[in-house]
Amino acid sequence: MAIALAAVMLPISVTGPGVALADMSGALHASAASTQWVLNAYNVAFTAFMLAAGSAADLFGRRRLFLSGTTVFALASLVAGTAPTILLVDLARFVQGMGAAAVLTSGSALLAHTFSGAARARAFGIFGASIGFGLAMGPFVSGLLVGVASWHAVFLVNVLLGAIVLVLARPLPESKNPGARRIDLPGVLTFTLALMLLALGFVEGPSQGWGGIVTLGSFAGAALFLALFVVVELRVAEPMFDLSLLRRPTFVAIIWQPVSIVFAFAALLVYLPPYFQGAGGAGSTMSGAMLLPLTLPVFILPLFTGTLVRLLSVRLLLAVGPAVLAVALLLMTFTDPLSSRTGLYAALLLAGVGIGLAFGVMDNAAVSVVPAERSGMASGMFNTLRVAGETIGVACVGGLLLTSTRQQLSGTGGGASGAMADDVVQGRLGSVRESGGQDLVDRAVQGLQHGWNVVYVVLACVALAGAVAIFTMVRDRDLDQSSTAQDG
Repeated sequence: MAIALAAVMLPISVTGPGVALADMSGALHASAASTQWVLNAYNVAFTAFMLAAGSAADLFGRRRLFLSGTTVFALASLVAGTAPTILLVDLARFVQGMGAAAVLTSGSALLAHTFSGAARARAFGIFGASIGFGLAMGPFVSGLLVGVASWHAVFLVNVLLGAIVLVLARPLPESKNPGARRIDLPGVLTFTLALMLLALGFVEGPSQGWGGIVTLGSFAGAALFLALFVVVELRVAEPMFDLSLLRRPTFVAIIWQPVSIVFAFAALLVYLPPYFQGAGGAGSTMSGAMLLPLTLPVFILPLFTGTLVRLLSVRLLLAVGPAVLAVALLLMTFTDPLSSRTGLYAALLLAGVGIGLAFGVMDNAAVSVVPAERSGMASGMFNTLRVAGETIGVACVGGLLLTSTRQQLSGTGGGASGAMADDVVQGRLGSVRESGGQDLVDRAVQGLQHGWNVVYVVLACVALAGAVAIFTMVRDRDLDQSSTAQDG
């Protein structure tokens, strides 16, 4: 119960701020770039410390890390919910992401250690459904909280949930890897710097220019530290990212599979609410409700994991998911939140079905192809790439959306197109209306819709590439043999 509730709590921290961005940026007088770091600071820390958390779970104990991570997560949520400046919110979100990494990695490792065989499949099905429930209800609940209270409540609700998780988690059994001896600190440092610089490049690209010194320097620094990370992992005795596991094609495909899913999913959850609020004229509550066709299947389908696996192979489920998502994203190019909401809801529902098909099986698949004593590391590697996909997806889509919208608006007001793009992407059409009236608002909305069409096509290509990779690289016999060995 504690792990399931934690799996509900973490997605709310990703989707909630997306609904609250427009209110938050206005209240704290924040720019588009600084507001985007509310999202990126959490995602970067979440991703960067995932591998270290997996190693720490094996070394110090999975239950201990689960409790510690939940405590850090709740306290950081309290700071973010009461912060008077955008800078303090960003810093609190970074710490919150560190706690989230510990919670997710240790929680899934506890499940892998406690259950096996069919029971493990059911446990991870519930785990995936819990994540789906948090994703499904996060935007809607956050929209209600913003509408009834304020953006502060989006963060403060996690303080209450964290306290409940701590109470429920006390009876959990402790487990660890007796062979683990230390945490790979050089690996943590190089990976964190690589990810932060990569996110910085995508965030600053629209304002600094994609060929500017800051942007190119950030990408070059990210490549350098990523290369150093690989060198470190090859030389240390106990790497947190065991590159030897990458010799297994099935494991490689499975840990990369979530990237093809969450790259699009996280970006849609974050940036669609301001789109609905601005171009669609929806309020904060309605903008959250409009995401339910996308998110509800992600909650419901993992509940039927056992039945789906009997009807279709794990390999087919993992491949069909991103393929269906790609089709849905292409259909999104024919919709907009004003004139074709029925078509919009249908496309979002199809996207949710594709994501939900994969969510119930991919966590169990990742830990099923490695020995049980290495489940912490496998979980860390898998979740690192899953959250890395979210982090890069949110940062990349944010930059791409701003750039493509700004280019489309470049003929409407010269240098003012940059500020106008910032406003329309964040859902602040009031500022645009004050500048040039309804005619300028209409042109701004058209520019934003063009930007979204570019985003939909790019995300569809990423999802389709993931479907092809899964179908060609994953072998069902690898999963079946692993499951049989663990049952025995």
